[in-house]
Amino acid sequence: MRRWLRRLVVGVCVVVGLVVLAGGVLLAATPSVGNAWSVARRQASSHGAAFPGPPVPHKFSAALIATEDHRFSAEPGIDPYAIVRVFWAGITGSKGDQGGATLYQQLAKLLYTAGQTTGFKSELKQVALAVKLKYSYTGEQILRMYAGVAYFGHGYYGLEQASCGYYGRMPGKLSWPQAAVLAGLVQAPSVYDPLLNPSLARSREVHVFSRLVATGTITQAEANQALSVPIARLTRGAGGCRAG
Repeated sequence: MRRWLRRLVVGVCVVVGLVVLAGGVLLAATPSVGNAWSVARRQASSHGAAFPGPPVPHKFSAALIATEDHRFSAEPGIDPYAIVRVFWAGITGSKGDQGGATLYQQLAKLLYTAGQTTGFKSELKQVALAVKLKYSYTGEQILRMYAGVAYFGHGYYGLEQASCGYYGRMPGKLSWPQAAVLAGLVQAPSVYDPLLNPSLARSREVHVFSRLVATGTITQAEANQALSVPIARLTRGAGGCRAG
C-alpha cells in the first residue's frame, strides 16, 4: 500500500512538474502584451469607434462577468478546468469548442489571434496571452479594452456603438434589461440578434439574468422585474445618440 501511494505521489509530482515546465515554455514563446492598449486603439479606430471610451458601466460589466467569467477577479487569467479540457482535446484529437474561455482569453483572441486558424495551437497561445494580460493590466483596463473592440452585430464594434445603435443611449444610461441583452450578444451576435431573432435574444437575456442572480449581483425579484419588460420595447428610440 505504501509503495503504491509513493508511486502515486511521484507520478503526480512529475505531472505537475511537466505542466509547470510546459507553461514556462509557452509563456516564453508568446509575445509580450505590453502593446495591448495600442492594439485595441487601432482596432477600434479601424471601425470608427473611439478608444478608450468612458469607463465600462456597472450594469454591463456585471452582466458580462456573471455570464462569461464569474471568477474574473480571482482567476489567474485562465480557468484551470477548461484548460484541462483543451489539453485533453489536443491529446485525443477531439473536435469542437471546449468552452470555458475566460474574458482574458477572449480578449487575447480579439487582439492577437482573430482571423487566425482555430485549433489547439491557437488556443494554447490564447492561454499564455491571457495570463500575461491578467498580470499586465487592471481589471478595469481589461474590461475597457474588451468593451472597446468586441463585436455586437449589425456592424457595431464596441459597447458605445452597440448601445447607441440598438438603444439610442450611451452605455452609462443602459437599463438592466438592455445591459443584459448586450452582454449576451458577445457570445454569438448573429444568433442572439435582438432585432432579427428576438425570441433567441430573449432566451439569452433570461440566461444572463439567471447568472446575475446566481452570482448574487441582483435578487430574483429584481430579475423578474427586469424581465417583465418585453424585448421589443428595449429598442425604441434607437439611434438617439452619437457614438464615437
